[in-house]
Amino acid sequence: MGGGIKSLRVVAHYACRTRNNQAGGKISEHARGRAIDIAAINLKDGTSMTVLTDWRNRRKGAVLKRMHKAACGPFGTVLGPDADRYHQDHFHFDTARYRNGTYCR
Repeated sequence: MGGGIKSLRVVAHYACRTRNNQAGGKISEHARGRAIDIAAINLKDGTSMTVLTDWRNRRKGAVLKRMHKAACGPFGTVLGPDADRYHQDHFHFDTARYRNGTYCR
């Protein structure tokens, strides 16, 4: 699609904060330098797929959903628009490890 991936639009990486910026919350994997949030995949033909606008699009949404699913396993946590209100416009990937395996929503 679009000649392949050219770049990613990163909207968050290292940031010393709590999960979802909630006061009194647990420390985020972003605060440990082990997380990244990606809002768009920019393609070589100049188009892009954004999580916010294309997640529910029939064609682009199917591609984004396959990417989301494929990230489960290589990353410890994978969150997207179906996870909660905080992840409507981006994918969250981190390297946290859990006793029960990966956490993907």
